[in-house]
Amino acid sequence: MVILLKEKDESGFHHLYDNYSGALYGVILRIVHSKTYTEDIIQDVYVKIWNSIDLYDASKGRFYTWMINIARHTAIDYLKSKGFQNELKNQELPDFVYNTKELSTTDDESDFIGLSNVLQNLETDKQELIDLAYYQGFTQIEISEKLKIPLGTVKTKLRNALIKLRNLLKDYQ
Repeated sequence: MVILLKEKDESGFHHLYDNYSGALYGVILRIVHSKTYTEDIIQDVYVKIWNSIDLYDASKGRFYTWMINIARHTAIDYLKSKGFQNELKNQELPDFVYNTKELSTTDDESDFIGLSNVLQNLETDKQELIDLAYYQGFTQIEISEKLKIPLGTVKTKLRNALIKLRNLLKDYQ
């Protein structure tokens, strides 16, 4: 499929969409908490994948991981964009507060691979770090400030959490 994408073959794109749209959608939804925003962002993700496929290097990691990182970074960038921040400020308060269905992240559809069940096998502090970094889009510096722990400790604990998570996920590959 990567070869087809590099050759700009539409069948590669269709294969990409058919096989990975659910996972990419789920990652984005967990970060932005809105189906409407997720639909906008996923279009940007597909364009980025299509346009930057030549940057993918199989020796550095799996294609799936590369795509998930693009989706994650695009969603976080969207949340931090001035346009999104202004849009949040301009919403009427009652619509924003009471629209819990659209803002809900407890929708079972967003956890396509059962990652929340796997995360429960981690210690609570590791779960919190992964949640802050990968689902809420906090930087390591922001996590350090929020949890009031040194940056070096955040980096070490997050790295250890990811190593443990990788070992837990080996059963799912």
